[in-house]
Amino acid sequence: MSEIKNIIFDLGGVIINLDIPKTIAEFNKLSQKPFESIYTQLQQTPIFDLFDKGQINETEFFAEIKKHLTTPITNKQMLDAWNAMLLDFPIHRLEMLNELKKKYRLFLLSNTNETHITCFEDALYAQHGYKNLEPFFEKVYYSCRINMRKPDSDIFEYVLHENGLIASETIFIDDSPQHVEGALKTGIKAHLLAKEKDVKSLIEQLNLL
Repeated sequence: MSEIKNIIFDLGGVIINLDIPKTIAEFNKLSQKPFESIYTQLQQTPIFDLFDKGQINETEFFAEIKKHLTTPITNKQMLDAWNAMLLDFPIHRLEMLNELKKKYRLFLLSNTNETHITCFEDALYAQHGYKNLEPFFEKVYYSCRINMRKPDSDIFEYVLHENGLIASETIFIDDSPQHVEGALKTGIKAHLLAKEKDVKSLIEQLNLL
C-alpha cells in the first residue's frame, strides 16, 4: 500500500455505528402496518434517492412516508423514529482518523440527508465535543449537499476531480457492496467493510497504520 496517498471513508456503519432495524422497529411501534412493507414499497419510488440528493426537504419526505402509515403520527415521532438508526461514534475510530491524517489525505463520502446530519452532529458534540466531522477530514461530502449519490460514478469522479486525486492512489472503504462496486468502476481501490468487522481492523489489515 506504499502507493496509497488518499483514503475516502463512508460514514454510516464505518465511522458511526448504525442500526437500520432500530428505525424499522420504532416505526412499527407507531403504525399497525409493518414498516418493512412500507420501506420496501417506497424503495420502488425515488423518494429516498431524492431526499439523499437534497432534491426534497424533510417536510416533503416525512409527508410522503406518512401517506403509507395507518396511524397518524406527529412530526416529533417521525423525527425520532427516522433518527433511531444513528448510534454512537466510538472514540477509537476518531483517534484512528487523527493518526491516519498524519500520513494520508482523508475524505468522507456519505449518502445522507439534512435530518440525519443534524442528528449525528448533535450526537458527535454530546459524545466528544466536536461540532462536526470536519476536523477529521480534509473535505466532507454529503450526498444531499452535492446532489449526487453513491453508487453512481459521477459522485466518485467529482471527489477525485475536485481534489486532484489519482484513482490508483486512492482507497475507498464502505460497508455496502454496491457502493464498493461503484468506486471500483472509477479505478479507485475500494474495499468492503464486513458487517462484523471494525474499520480499524480493516485499516490495519491493509497496512495503512
